[in-house]
Amino acid sequence: MEKIVKSDAEWRAQLSAEAYKVTRRHGTERAGSHEDFPKGPGTFRCVCCDAPLFDSGTKFESGTGWPSFFAPIEPGAVDEKEDRSFFMRRTEVLCARCDAHLGHVFPDGPAPTGLRYCMNGVALRFEAE
Repeated sequence: MEKIVKSDAEWRAQLSAEAYKVTRRHGTERAGSHEDFPKGPGTFRCVCCDAPLFDSGTKFESGTGWPSFFAPIEPGAVDEKEDRSFFMRRTEVLCARCDAHLGHVFPDGPAPTGLRYCMNGVALRFEAE
């Protein structure tokens, strides 16, 4: 997959202020602040580069206030890296194509993976099938 690289000014011009803060500055939207995505079949794509990230079949209600998934759409769709900010140890999830900050992954999700990809809704765009 070819990396997408843009200047800070290009990202600012393309994204809403909230999407820029979350995806390019590693922010977090307030829990429950993003509109709920449709429940039908479709694909959740990166708001920055349109890469497919999660299939709606892997979305579940985690009760956290953020969209949650138990697996990315395919291996390599997202990258993970250690995040030690705010005196915590977490695993950050990034778009593999453009390095947009999406959220974090935790080991408390449902079967079959046991993972909870806790994503910022503003970092995703839903495309219905």
